[in-house]
Amino acid sequence: MKERRTHFKAACIVLVTLVVCSCASLRRTKTVKKTPSTKGIRPYCVEERCYFPLPSAKGYMEEGYASWYGPRFHGRRTSSGEPFNMHALTAAHRTLPFGTYVRVTRLDNGKSVIVRINDRGPFVRNRIIDLSKEAAKRLGMLRDGTVRVRVEALQPATLSPYASNENQWILQPVPSFTKGLFEIQVASFANKNNAIRLKNRLAKQFDYAEIVPFRCEKVTFYRVRVGIFKDISKARKALEKIQREGFHDAFVIAREGDS
Repeated sequence: MKERRTHFKAACIVLVTLVVCSCASLRRTKTVKKTPSTKGIRPYCVEERCYFPLPSAKGYMEEGYASWYGPRFHGRRTSSGEPFNMHALTAAHRTLPFGTYVRVTRLDNGKSVIVRINDRGPFVRNRIIDLSKEAAKRLGMLRDGTVRVRVEALQPATLSPYASNENQWILQPVPSFTKGLFEIQVASFANKNNAIRLKNRLAKQFDYAEIVPFRCEKVTFYRVRVGIFKDISKARKALEKIQREGFHDAFVIAREGDS
């Protein structure tokens, strides 16, 4: 699979959680470093769709389909710079920070495995994570190819500067992912008027709706978020309703600055 150019495209209207297939297609050509640079959290685009890596995995929990990748990509460079090892317990995710540990639970049989995020993808709709062959083997999904799973962040990683022009991922203590303050990010727009129209529409359905600006490479994006939920299960129910209305890429996040 040819490498995808991931140049940032300001004109993209972004729906942030698009889904998933072979991951080793996004490969960096730079020399591997012991500590990742800020490029690990810069927005990137694949086939006209743009993605915004999260600055932290705090509060992350999602259900959807998992796929796996193996021999075809073994030894190739991942998006984090590490060589892909199909025998290691790793995975690709579109937006979680590199270095985050997540528990992936197969919903039809209860089997679970803990993997570390070190790659980007998958980029096929309706898939949320791409597992290494070994991780897929432990879930008993090698023949199935794709299975429905729950993905929960166990050990959030946050990017922190430690020297001039250098950064490192700092693992944080494991918090509770079920209680706290949560909201739903519905979409992100380069055009502020589009964001305002969507916000006004959603304000009729939710008690709280906001636009959160995000500036990257001299371009400001406007993220539309709704709701304030104290329990993630309630947030997920509201998310399902939003997705049924056509916003398939909406997702639940912990409110910034709240624990």
